Amino acid sequence: MTAKRAGTGLLLLAALLTGCSGDREFRDLQDFMAKARAQPGGKIEPIPSFPPYEGFKYSAMALRSPFDVPATVTAERVAGTPASAPDGSRPREVLENYNFAALNMVGVLDRDGRRWSLIDDGAGQIHRITVGNYMGKNHGRVVRVTENRIDVIEIIPDGEGGWVERPRTLSLKEKRQ
Repeated sequence: MTAKRAGTGLLLLAALLTGCSGDREFRDLQDFMAKARAQPGGKIEPIPSFPPYEGFKYSAMALRSPFDVPATVTAERVAGTPASAPDGSRPREVLENYNFAALNMVGVLDRDGRRWSLIDDGAGQIHRITVGNYMGKNHGRVVRVTENRIDVIEIIPDGEGGWVERPRTLSLKEKRQ
């Protein structure tokens, strides 16, 4: 009986394979493919050329922000402690060429019993300053350097021909990851 089943199984398998080998079902598909291959090939347009990328370096970081209120107000007197005019004969330091708002405190160093602060000028340079150095365009003198901030006293016009002291603080900013 098993030989009869095996023979029937082989006969059925042969019939199935013979039925699948016929082209009658796919004749229309084969005709379509033959016509498509007989047509001339299309022309592919070349890749368009683009001008090379030119980087832009933003260099206005050291300028006053247009959103900050100017330090000199002529219509009203600026509040602050009265001060004498800044010393015009004193040689200017490097960080006095930058607007205070453009400067960033990026670190602190303790060396030879002195604490130094590391300042990014916004133009890619890091500067080292300590108490007594000057920074910002308003004659800002560093009066204290701590682990996370710098205290500065600026001397600005009061709007009436005099000068006033204005305290400013620059804090250490944490990097976001």
